[in-house]
Amino acid sequence: MRRVLHISDLHFGRTREDLLEPLIETINRLAPDIVAFSGDLTQRARESQFVQAAEFVSRLEMPVLIVPGNHDTPIDNPWLRFIKPFHRYRTLISEDLEPEYIDDEVALVGVNTVNRFAWQSGKISNRTIRRVCDAFAGAPDGRTHLAMMHHPLEHDPGVEKRLMRGARAAVACLGRCGADVVLSGHLHNAAVAPLTAAPGVLLVQAGTGLSSRLREETNNFNLLYIEPERIKVERYGACERPRFEIIQTARFAKAKGVWREV
Repeated sequence: MRRVLHISDLHFGRTREDLLEPLIETINRLAPDIVAFSGDLTQRARESQFVQAAEFVSRLEMPVLIVPGNHDTPIDNPWLRFIKPFHRYRTLISEDLEPEYIDDEVALVGVNTVNRFAWQSGKISNRTIRRVCDAFAGAPDGRTHLAMMHHPLEHDPGVEKRLMRGARAAVACLGRCGADVVLSGHLHNAAVAPLTAAPGVLLVQAGTGLSSRLREETNNFNLLYIEPERIKVERYGACERPRFEIIQTARFAKAKGVWREV
């Protein structure tokens, strides 16, 4: 079994300071095999905010995998966003915008969905999806295949933000090439459910780990317990007290290529 802690949208520069230490302590106490960050480490992509984010990551005691979010490119400097959108991210966080982690139980592939020309909405290209599918095909058999991206591939009814460009085509391709799970953030709302158009792919959505910009739910993150064709997702949230506790648990099993809650 592998334990993947999935967290998103920390937004350093606009965080709840009272949750910083509890979050670090909780992650280190849970001791997952890997921590997966699905973007938006910063609020305005300023150097000082990336320094804070890098300090946060450095205090975690396990491997981390990070992809950028739209807030990790400068919104208040259009020239820099268009010409060198990831300069600060590459300098202070990681040169690799699409990292991968593969061991004998999971293959986790990072995807950069940031669109420098449309700051809020993202994009995912056919070439990117081919890379993800090739990575899954190249991983030895028996592994659970996870893709991680900032923008979700599907929105619930009523979500005002625009679905990222290429999402529908990506869902179809990932459904065919053996993807099991997609981790994402962006909406500041947590959710776990099979994709409507590809029920063999489980969408695991994280809210915001630290941001004060809450959308009718508490700060939270997910802890995934991954076994072949079985996944348990524990959602940790900070409610009235600055302390992260389990607030919801969901279990899914895959049968005949379809995820079902059990």
